[in-house]
Amino acid sequence: MADTDPKAAKRAERQVAFLFVLSMVGTLVMIVGYFAVKMDHELGFIDYLNRLELSNKLLGIGMAVSLLGIGVGAVHWAKTLMPDEERIDYRHLQRGSDEVRAEAVDMLATGVEESGFARRPLIRNTLIGAMALFPLPGLILFRDTGPLPGKYLATTFWKAGDRLMLDPEGGPIKASDMVLGSVAHVLPEGIEESEHPLNEKAKAAVLLIRLEEDLLAPESLPGAHGGIVAYSKICTHMGCPVALYEQRTHHLLCPCHQSTFDLTQNCKVIFGPAKRALPQLAITVDDEGYLVAAAPFSEPTGPSYWERS
Repeated sequence: MADTDPKAAKRAERQVAFLFVLSMVGTLVMIVGYFAVKMDHELGFIDYLNRLELSNKLLGIGMAVSLLGIGVGAVHWAKTLMPDEERIDYRHLQRGSDEVRAEAVDMLATGVEESGFARRPLIRNTLIGAMALFPLPGLILFRDTGPLPGKYLATTFWKAGDRLMLDPEGGPIKASDMVLGSVAHVLPEGIEESEHPLNEKAKAAVLLIRLEEDLLAPESLPGAHGGIVAYSKICTHMGCPVALYEQRTHHLLCPCHQSTFDLTQNCKVIFGPAKRALPQLAITVDDEGYLVAAAPFSEPTGPSYWERS
């Protein structure tokens, strides 16, 4: 009817605009409901459940109306205001001729004209408004999942001078305690007194191993002490503990996905899905002969992430 009756076209245009406005209202309802309903754990159990139910309803209904308004509005626009005819466009290989390409541009321009996008500002503006508001709930929900990590992922509890403490029994370890083939799991001194010790351990766990010094790669020697090397215990693939040491081959194996690291090649990946070598912790000894960190890790430990340089 909109093709022949201007009143019908205007009515359909208002209906489409109404649906887009309804989408905007749904988005705003979700946002307002998210911030307005306070989930205070000091409330009584029944009051807390009532607020939780109200919050879920506002979030669900708001997001549903937001998406439904855009979807139904777009379908109603196509059904009532765009031409209703069948067209066939045969496929062609490779690049079309200049005439065909010019014809394609003309077809796109004709489609824009027939849709009424340019000459129906009410629909155009309400669609732009609905599409602009629609992503906001997702941004709010994702942003509120927790604080931004900042440099937290790039740093560990290790700092120069920290003694290497045996894990889990505790206590420092002397270089003389490490004989050829010895393996020890260590953590930095004082990590138990940190604000979040479990989170810090998940980044700072280190595997301490002694092997013949002439087997070590040249790049690992500056951070070693008398054949004793310390490498991050956190797999660079998915963060599992690399705790299996094969003494004969000097390989470290991650039991989760079988990533294998070669100690004689500065813990280079020789098998499996891991993409980076295990970071080395430079070590030395203090005046009493105890092993200490010579410096923090020079690179982030664990799996890769977007901001990792």
